[in-house]
Amino acid sequence: MNESTVTEICSLVLVRVAEAAPAIHSLAAAAQFADVHPEMLRYYCRLGLLGEERARSDAEPTFDDDALYELRRFEHYRRHHGVDRQTLRLIFGLQREVVRLKTELRFLRGP
Repeated sequence: MNESTVTEICSLVLVRVAEAAPAIHSLAAAAQFADVHPEMLRYYCRLGLLGEERARSDAEPTFDDDALYELRRFEHYRRHHGVDRQTLRLIFGLQREVVRLKTELRFLRGP
């Protein structure tokens, strides 16, 4: 070894990353994100488009990222494909049922 050889020292640093709580959005924030009027979003909640729990609740609804994603999806269908709100309710209800059935089937088949 000559003088120009540099000795490298490796160190290990452990960092604990706390799991973040899921983001929760207010009705106004969700409406702004999806570019819909807050009253339209309330109407969607009453129709049950964003889940039955929001349809039955008298409290101000809140929305997680999954609900915002779904809201953006059916706004896309409504604006770009001309699908009416009642048909959206049927389509997204069927999609939720398919997901539920797939989950149940995976459970029944086992590991």
